[in-house]
Amino acid sequence: MRFLRRWRRGLVLENMGFALRLAKVDRAEIDRKVDQAAELLELTELLDRKPANLSGGQRQRVAMGRAIVRSPQAFLMDEPLSNLDAKLRVQMRTTVARLQNQLGTTTVYVTHDQTEAMTLGDRVAVMRAGVIQQVGAPEELYQRPRNLFVAGFIGSPAMNFLPGALEDGRLRTALGDIALPEQVRAKVAQAGAGRDLIVGIQPEHFEDAALVDGKLAEGLTFPAVVDVLESLGPTSTPTSASRAPAPPRGSWRSWRRTPAPATRPAAPTRWSPASTPPAGPARASSCGCGSTPASCTCSTPTTAPT
Repeated sequence: MRFLRRWRRGLVLENMGFALRLAKVDRAEIDRKVDQAAELLELTELLDRKPANLSGGQRQRVAMGRAIVRSPQAFLMDEPLSNLDAKLRVQMRTTVARLQNQLGTTTVYVTHDQTEAMTLGDRVAVMRAGVIQQVGAPEELYQRPRNLFVAGFIGSPAMNFLPGALEDGRLRTALGDIALPEQVRAKVAQAGAGRDLIVGIQPEHFEDAALVDGKLAEGLTFPAVVDVLESLGPTSTPTSASRAPAPPRGSWRSWRRTPAPATRPAAPTRWSPASTPPAGPARASSCGCGSTPASCTCSTPTTAPT
């Protein structure tokens, strides 16, 4: 009776074992595989329910269970979390990562959410209009993007692009002139860059000049005024238009900071060309730091040909 009741039409148990039934696998073997997958996905107590009575996250786990019981050589997941709310999406990301680690099965995961790509992927392929732009580890894509599309796509808040011109070993930008280290100039020359360049600044490379002790000489200082402040709890994201001399029209940049009063007056900020740029093309610029909303300081420029 238990066996017949468990296989009543429409239950989660039958749903997960449906493909095995079509393959005419022995029912005892189906039961074993379904129970094993249910334990892995924490669905054991839900096997006698109907999918219509489950939450969105539970339904997604049932769908994964249908694939797991077949013991495939690879999984293909096409935006499995796209229709879940934000909280469920975070929970399911953890579930998918744990599942992949336990099963050790190659998984191809398609998503438009860069957070999912960066947290779940061992290697990430960024595509645009069906053409692969770059393939690499998440950290490689973030630190060394090969073109402007990847540079502007990876990272939150996204990088902004700042035009610059290379003259006499110095980079002239709307924020001021930057003396480039010899190693940076060599990489720019190796890339075949001309006079006009695009500068990229990572969000975390901006700092509040008022909070930097004895390091102002290491970077470029400029004033900025916050126009929009988005509070995100432990961090806030202000958006600002620079007050640097003759900034290009429509040149906006944003950065992250720790909470601070939004009414502090404008103060100078610092930007230092301390590190080596990527070997590939352009980086973008934005700010992220523990700065006041009035100012920030950047410490890592990167350059690449337009």
